[in-house]
Amino acid sequence: MFIAIVGISLSFVLVAYNQSIKSSADPMVRKQAVAVAESLLHEVLMQPFTWCDPQDAANDGATPPSAGVACTGGSGNSQDKGGGALGPLPATEARASASDPFDNVADYNGLSIGPGITAVDGTPVAALTDYAASVTVQRDGASFGLAADAVLRVDVLVTGRGQSITLTGWRFRHSPNATG
Repeated sequence: MFIAIVGISLSFVLVAYNQSIKSSADPMVRKQAVAVAESLLHEVLMQPFTWCDPQDAANDGATPPSAGVACTGGSGNSQDKGGGALGPLPATEARASASDPFDNVADYNGLSIGPGITAVDGTPVAALTDYAASVTVQRDGASFGLAADAVLRVDVLVTGRGQSITLTGWRFRHSPNATG
């Protein structure tokens, strides 16, 4: 009788131990998702945040555009201004493009990667094939008591392997008349 009770108890302990071992990999998966999100958020926030898109002809170093001055492409090209669209401008820009890469924080709005995370140059990262990421950029100056177009909020969502991580960062226009 004693051996049967010990045997049953031991089987329950082993089942519980097996469950804990299976879920011990979850912190690694979460860390991978966080690392992808941090890397992508850092990439976005390192881009320029100027009045006009850096490729806009109005971004002349000698006479940079200022608040209220239309960029040469009009409201459709002045993506950081109050009425302009947030997204890649010109539309040919792409994150992994060697000839026409993203060159502004707002270019990343709507970016979707995956499934399968890629490096900035478009090279797939083998260990991250199960993850996907998306970026949303929106005007958020009102949250800080500033003009709406003075601050961009960047949300990076990474999903995969049962994880979902969202990191948020803000980019302030500290030099509105700078060209880069």
